[in-house]
Parts: sequence; structure tokens; C-alpha cells
Amino acid sequence: MQKITPCLWFDGQAEEAMNHYISIFKNSKVLSVMRWPEGSPSEGKVLVTSFELDGVEFQALNGGPQFKFTEAVSLSINCKTQEEVDHFWDRLIEGGGEPSQCSWLKDKFGLSWQVVPEQLPKLLLDPDTEKAGRVMQAMMQMTKIDIAKIEEAARG
Repeated sequence: MQKITPCLWFDGQAEEAMNHYISIFKNSKVLSVMRWPEGSPSEGKVLVTSFELDGVEFQALNGGPQFKFTEAVSLSINCKTQEEVDHFWDRLIEGGGEPSQCSWLKDKFGLSWQVVPEQLPKLLLDPDTEKAGRVMQAMMQMTKIDIAKIEEAARG
């Protein structure tokens, strides 16, 4: 059991979101689904779920319309290949998500994600500041990161 578990607040979409995320990430599973008890005004509806995405535990709470996701918190996905970047980007955007700049997107539930190829931070942290600057300029022109283009920018 992990010590800290992110809890994601939804307005009636907790189970749908959990199932969507589990369909995207390998090695993922439902841990539990708690429903409102008999006799309550929301009898039978999902209250909270627990699930794992690639070994990381999350909770999804149907808390109501009071709070919405913002870009102040995002989930970052580290990717090894362009195929992996494309997979996560396309699946998280599907159904009404929105692309943003520099590897960021919002999924159809409004949750912000960063789909980051492992090469990007390495190139941005390169001790050659001119090289890192070229990579930064290339990245700033992108929504989904294109690994070949950032590597090309690094080479000059």
C-alpha cells in the first residue's frame, strides 16, 4: 500500500473516469467501488472508487459540482518512445479532451495531464545552454511533443 494516494473529485463521473483511465494504462485494475447504501437519497450510485494505474493507486470521488479540476495540478506520464507518447496523448484527448502547449492536455473530465518523452527533460537540462535553448524553442511550438523534432533541435 502506498503512503499517499491522490483523490480525484468528480461530479457523478468517478466510475466512468476510472474505467476510462484503466483502459488506457497497462497493468491497471479496479481495487474497490463503494456505492451509497440502501435508503440514502443516492442509493446505489457510486460514492468513491479505488484503482491502480500502472501500479499507482488513485481514488475517484463523486463529490458533486462544487469543485473543478485546474491546471494547478496535473498528472505527468513519462514515455520512452513516440509510439507511447502518441498512445497516451490520443487516448486521453479522445471524447472531448483539449490539447494545450508543451506536452499538456486536458482529458474529457477536465483533468490535466503531461505526456512527456524521457528525452525532453534530459535535453532541456543539457549543460550546453545553447542546445537546451534550441530544444526549449522547439518545445514551445508544440502541443504533443515530437521526439524527432526535439532531437533535431538539439543537434542544431
